[in-house]
Amino acid sequence: MNVEILAVTGIGEVVAGDDLAALIAAAGPALRDNDCVVVTQKVVSKAENRVAAIGGDGPEAIRERKRELIEGESARVLRRRGDLVIAETRHGFVCANAGVDLSNVAAGCAALLPVDSDRSARRIRDGLRALTGVEVAVVVSDTFGRPWRRGLTDVALGCAGIGAVVDLRGTADAGGRELTATEVAVADEIAAAAELVMGKARGVPAAVVRGLDEGWFRAGSVAAEIVRSPAEDLFR
Repeated sequence: MNVEILAVTGIGEVVAGDDLAALIAAAGPALRDNDCVVVTQKVVSKAENRVAAIGGDGPEAIRERKRELIEGESARVLRRRGDLVIAETRHGFVCANAGVDLSNVAAGCAALLPVDSDRSARRIRDGLRALTGVEVAVVVSDTFGRPWRRGLTDVALGCAGIGAVVDLRGTADAGGRELTATEVAVADEIAAAAELVMGKARGVPAAVVRGLDEGWFRAGSVAAEIVRSPAEDLFR
């Protein structure tokens, strides 16, 4: 299997109410059946008006407003260290500052995670189907840190038309031995691959990942499948 990753350039600044499917279809490249379109959470949040004012009279007022936003976006707070908060969002994701992010938004503003990233992915997928006539999958991606590992990588916050997790248990490895524990976070892998061409500061909010295994494409999957349940988590 050979995979190709194509940057979607020329979308420009996204504002509340923008039709992301129309912007992606117009910017190109021309989509094909079984492409996977990866869209950053930041532009999804902007289009869905999930941007909050954070400006205040001085640094302490700004920090307090940010704390209020983080508390409002958190189902529970797991750890605090100075201004850094590790929280579980209402979606079930464990991440820094409950996803409240001041980068790549207007000064004095913070982006919040979409209310339902899977619904956002479905909306973009349906829009692309209507505009182009092709069947694609969509992944909404965001940048996350990871326990015990330095650096950031992109993961899937939402998906439509592709499995979030591909379960290989019961299949054989290359030596013929049965796999008993292997589940592949395919949507996360796709998000991370797409970030290689999108970057953090290039103004490229979407990418097309082409050449994926057709067996990964399926309806009904949600990104929450990737989240390990507390009952299976040795660290919570």
